[in-house]
Amino acid sequence: MDFKNLAATILEKVGGKENVSSVAHCATRLRFNLKEDTKADTDGLKSTNGVVGVVNNGGQYQVIVGNDVSDVYKQLVKLGNLSDASDTDTNDDKGVIAKVLDTIAGMFTPIVPVLAGAGMLKALLALLISFDWITPKSPTYEILNFMGDAGFYFLPILLASTAAKKFNVNQYLAMVLGGILLHPTFMSMVTTAKQAGKGIEFIGLPVGLVTYSTTVIPIILAVWFMSYVEPLANKIVPKTIRIFGVPLLTLLIVAPVTLIAVGPLGNYLGIGLGAIVTFLDSHVSWLVPTLVGAFTPLLVMTGMHYGLIPIGINMLATKGYDTVAGPGMMVSNIAQGGAALAVALRTKDATIKTLASSTGITAILGITEPALYSINLRFKRPLIAAMIGGGVAGLYIGIMGVRRYVQASPSLESLPAYIGPDGFSVLINAIIGCILAFVISFTVSFILGIKEDAVEEKNIYKTETKRDDTSNNVIYSPIKGKAVELKEVGDAVFSEGILGKGVAIIPVEGKVFAPTDGTVTAFFDTHHAVGITGENGSEILIHVGIDTVNLGGRHYAPKVTKGQKVKKGDLLLEFNIDGIKKEGYEVITPFIVTNSADYADIIGITEKDVQPGEALLKLA
Repeated sequence: MDFKNLAATILEKVGGKENVSSVAHCATRLRFNLKEDTKADTDGLKSTNGVVGVVNNGGQYQVIVGNDVSDVYKQLVKLGNLSDASDTDTNDDKGVIAKVLDTIAGMFTPIVPVLAGAGMLKALLALLISFDWITPKSPTYEILNFMGDAGFYFLPILLASTAAKKFNVNQYLAMVLGGILLHPTFMSMVTTAKQAGKGIEFIGLPVGLVTYSTTVIPIILAVWFMSYVEPLANKIVPKTIRIFGVPLLTLLIVAPVTLIAVGPLGNYLGIGLGAIVTFLDSHVSWLVPTLVGAFTPLLVMTGMHYGLIPIGINMLATKGYDTVAGPGMMVSNIAQGGAALAVALRTKDATIKTLASSTGITAILGITEPALYSINLRFKRPLIAAMIGGGVAGLYIGIMGVRRYVQASPSLESLPAYIGPDGFSVLINAIIGCILAFVISFTVSFILGIKEDAVEEKNIYKTETKRDDTSNNVIYSPIKGKAVELKEVGDAVFSEGILGKGVAIIPVEGKVFAPTDGTVTAFFDTHHAVGITGENGSEILIHVGIDTVNLGGRHYAPKVTKGQKVKKGDLLLEFNIDGIKKEGYEVITPFIVTNSADYADIIGITEKDVQPGEALLKLA
């Protein structure tokens, strides 16, 4: 896949770089903060090859790409010179819940790989001990153990870094704040005071006797408090001494307040959260895993699953195990994979079979968005099957007290994380839960099937209607020039037919005319491409030049607006051929039908000079 071209297409369809406040990514999604959601071409994105789906929820415009998201993200940031969404949040129109979820996601998502790596190292250590390959007293064990503990022990520093980005304060100053909470001298003072039954005072005020290693909430509250103090310090400290005066004043205020009030408050909140979880574990241990197992797909769709991450991490840090996030999400993911694989086995459609097979396996391995959006949610019945399988499996693991002992991605690969102090008993029940999730969701999905026949009948009817009306089958040339095959376009997204079939035109006149009667459904700020939905149902893209989105609209003069009705032959756009070429860009213009899958074939006339209004494409 050409990640650069896919990134360019996505950037174009979200309204251009001018419409992007910031962007970040998780395991499968590009997460945009857009200035205006209405400028994004959601339907166009959904039909773009390489894009699995689009979700606009929780204040974020999310484009689901799949496993290649990090490669697409790198090209996207480079192409648009964009900032990471975790740095700032300029969208003031979000609701309170959306802002909270976005903040949680921004703080915890970047550190998940660190905790997952450290957690799996601890799981590996448990395996080595279980098979008597090393002993708990050996130097090898000690080294591996503190390597695995480091990611959790220094959580306050890790979270200080990510929280600083979300609260828009100095990242390194925030990390120093985390270091203060973990400083050996302070830790020693707390230990000594506890043993002596005495307190610690700072300028006559009591300091909380709290050990902050592996804690989550105190440092988040501290950095949040810092976000009010640092701007104030910037205002009152003279510019001449600001380079050291602002950090000095910030630390002198934030650090003591954190040790005296904010830190202990955060610690009590963590204890309270732990008490709630303990109560649920003691009285209704089956409830949370059942709900998480059943409803994780819906949480993922809304982004609310990020609300579970800090609870799970806090449990691991304070109790040494997690019963809230990990177990339920693991069986839910496997249930989604089972439901998608059942579709692959039952369907007769080769495209759906291939898609369901690949995304089903990916879901079992912990990445569910491709299966969720391309199969389960699309056909609905597999989603119901996945929720049933995940709910039943969640009920089982809840009753059996399954818990994960280290942070790991909720997937089949994370099973070693369920090896605990009691040996393999928890692991065995976790495996049984996974089997239940897969078998139940697979069976229900296979029995329910998908409405494949109805879809096929609709497409057949649509194609036959077009064949009966010859005039509706023809799309006319929008440009004066030479028509050539798409493979001559120096862009794989077009030359390989990723966006659809059609032809390319080498223009000799800088004018674009409507190729059919229809509506302008896409016209971006850069004006280099225009999309039209024809009255015959065809979806047409005219892309003037290659990589010309980078021109930012220079050399283009639009003559219509998005949403405008047009007739065949209406002038849509004028462009300066020489000006585009002088800036180093090709003017070859792909002219494609983006919904080519709705037709048996798209037949184009190539290797000849064409005039605007001359028949060029036939929908077969």
